[in-house]
Amino acid sequence: MKQFLLLLHEDIEKMENLSVKEMQELVNAHMTWAEKLAKSGHFISGDGLQEKGYLISGKNAVVKDGPYIESKEIVGGYYLLQAETLETIIELAKDCPCHLWGGTTEVRQIMEMENYE
Repeated sequence: MKQFLLLLHEDIEKMENLSVKEMQELVNAHMTWAEKLAKSGHFISGDGLQEKGYLISGKNAVVKDGPYIESKEIVGGYYLLQAETLETIIELAKDCPCHLWGGTTEVRQIMEMENYE
């Protein structure tokens, strides 16, 4: 089976304005969706991500804080899924709970590395 990474892009302002009840609803929706994916054999792993991160760039490996406050969007979490086809993953991703409050889902196939001997 092929593996796919779903990156969950969240609108910072919308996430900050969720009530405690709405945030709990979102967490519960993610847990329910992950259980559904696991039962269907598509789920490998997934987690939420802390808002603060670091960017490391260049050959001198310069470390910078990120994401930057002027950014409207953050990667709030990820799912690592598996399926035979990209089309299957796209259909599954349409039900991702991040869409409930204006988030978007980026689907990326994991590259299959060949053995070089």
